[in-house]
Amino acid sequence: DVYLEHNNVRIHTKTLDDGYFKFCIPLDQNVGYGWINYQVSIIYKNETIISRESYIRPKKENLGIISDIDDTFLISYSLNPFKKLYFLLFRNVNKRKVFKNVVSHYRALSSAGRNSEGELNVFFYISSSEWNLYRFIVKFTEIHKLPKAVLLLKDIKTSLTDFFLTGRGNHNHKFDKIKHILEFYPNLKYVLLGDDSQEDPFLYEAICKIFPVTVKAVYIRQTGKHKKEKVEIVLKNLETLNVSVCYFENSSEAIAHSTAIGLISELT
Repeated sequence: DVYLEHNNVRIHTKTLDDGYFKFCIPLDQNVGYGWINYQVSIIYKNETIISRESYIRPKKENLGIISDIDDTFLISYSLNPFKKLYFLLFRNVNKRKVFKNVVSHYRALSSAGRNSEGELNVFFYISSSEWNLYRFIVKFTEIHKLPKAVLLLKDIKTSLTDFFLTGRGNHNHKFDKIKHILEFYPNLKYVLLGDDSQEDPFLYEAICKIFPVTVKAVYIRQTGKHKKEKVEIVLKNLETLNVSVCYFENSSEAIAHSTAIGLISELT
């Protein structure tokens, strides 16, 4: 049994067979915009266990910024599985690092076009990593003052093999999550951020083809010494769909591009 308390209403449901639970409820139009609080609780051994969280309800004029995590803003060494596993196992959240200038770019995107004080665009962090890393990612983004975001991860892994391959493998999960966001918030314009270590460019190309008037810009971080020819071909194809693209090595290049296309104001 799971209980949701939202907008002074208490709603009861049950977990699915795998232990996950989902709520889908109609929203009162007067509930407001931005981050809205709710509370979920269970009763275990006569004790009530409570978790308080928030969800996002953006205005139509907001931007939606969808970002990959590993090697997009969190340095993860995805091209080297052994090094990635070492950092995952032996480097705590305080020792993990972001790419240079990435925080400035994300914070500028967060406030882009927002006139009201405190009003921000909505961020989504999507990864092929598992829900096991949820607390780590939340803590990491808080430490580095990255924008608060909705997190969409993969089902929790339990075997050692799955753990070793965390963040890799089938990326249909990411495609489905991004597609769901664009369908759920059809009135937003979107910016997609990823890297060239795995499948992000090709996933984003497919998304842009399905939603040809929704995506404004695509940013792909270069993770190796050289740009990848296949990625450059994909990005040129996106430009023919009137999507602005940027294939960059340092986030300062992404900032300059966002400024040039009027997505953000010039940083001081």
